[in-house]
Amino acid sequence: MVQEVRWFFGLLGFIASGAASAHIGTHPGGGLVTGLAHPFMGLDHLLAMVAVGIWAAQLGGRHLLLLPAIFVATMAAGAVAGTYGWPLPQVEGMVALSVLVLGLLVALALNTRWYWPVSLVALFALFHGHAHGTEMPEFSAPWLYFAGFTIATASLHAFGVAAGAALKTRPGILRAGGAAIGLAGSWLLLAALG
Repeated sequence: MVQEVRWFFGLLGFIASGAASAHIGTHPGGGLVTGLAHPFMGLDHLLAMVAVGIWAAQLGGRHLLLLPAIFVATMAAGAVAGTYGWPLPQVEGMVALSVLVLGLLVALALNTRWYWPVSLVALFALFHGHAHGTEMPEFSAPWLYFAGFTIATASLHAFGVAAGAALKTRPGILRAGGAAIGLAGSWLLLAALG
């Protein structure tokens, strides 16, 4: 059991390395490369997207595909809004709050009616997408950038689903991981509000 805990947190730490400061810099060349890199460059995006996948695995059934699909679709709508400059209030605060809330939901292994998780994930995805859209470099090809962060997001969801499925028989590890994500979210929220 201790080995699985080390594996989970080690892998999570490896993924998060280099992502401690959200939204700093972009890859040269723009387009697809920048879009692929963007979710990995901010700890807030990375942790929230992995948490969505883990929570989807905890909920099981239709949630395995539904939550990641809703996140990606709503994130794309938010990105369009951000690209066109349509304002949303407190984007960075809501992105950070999503990490805190999603981490707590994983930690609590909260299981509820299907529409509540879908609505919550869609709300948070809208803000994540808005951040992606507003931070799109001017020189990048918009459709390549959108394709890149969509692929990266789906990959992070898939990682979360795979981790959740692999550790389903060890719910304590998943809950501890969720608590760690929630703790990181509280730190990110304080930084966003400060």
